[in-house]
Amino acid sequence: MPLKAQDVLVALRLALIEGFPNSYATLAEELGMSASEAHAAMRRLEEARLLDPAEKSIRRSLLRTFLIHGVPYAFAVRVEGVTRGIPTAWAAPAFAGEFVLGDQLPPVWPDPEGLVQGLALKPLYPSAPHAAKRNEKLYTLLAAVDALRIGRARERTAAEKKIAELISE
Repeated sequence: MPLKAQDVLVALRLALIEGFPNSYATLAEELGMSASEAHAAMRRLEEARLLDPAEKSIRRSLLRTFLIHGVPYAFAVRVEGVTRGIPTAWAAPAFAGEFVLGDQLPPVWPDPEGLVQGLALKPLYPSAPHAAKRNEKLYTLLAAVDALRIGRARERTAAEKKIAELISE
């Protein structure tokens, strides 16, 4: 069974904690999805060998490898037109000071409450911006994944470093 975008979101969240949250409902609420979606994501992550079924924990080294080498191709995306939204990829706060944008518009997740004008980038999963607003580390990981999805070599290298910092053994 192939992985879906929500599986990556679940895996990123699980990589930031030890063990498993109290319930699928808790995990689902935090990520803006249904409990059944969270449960199905866990099953697919287990089938993909990214989740240790005994410990209910993410295999971090395998996840890092998948994020860097698989996600940019499995979940490719294009930057769209100008919109208002939440900065992502190298424009996210976690990458502040690492890149000079100049007159280039930053990539943003479309959001009517967003404060930044930029180029629309479809989030990995529709509820990703919601989840990012609730968890700063998850926001950093999602932005890094977006940098891997649309970035050039320099942005991808910075994203790989952020991922390695946040998803360590």
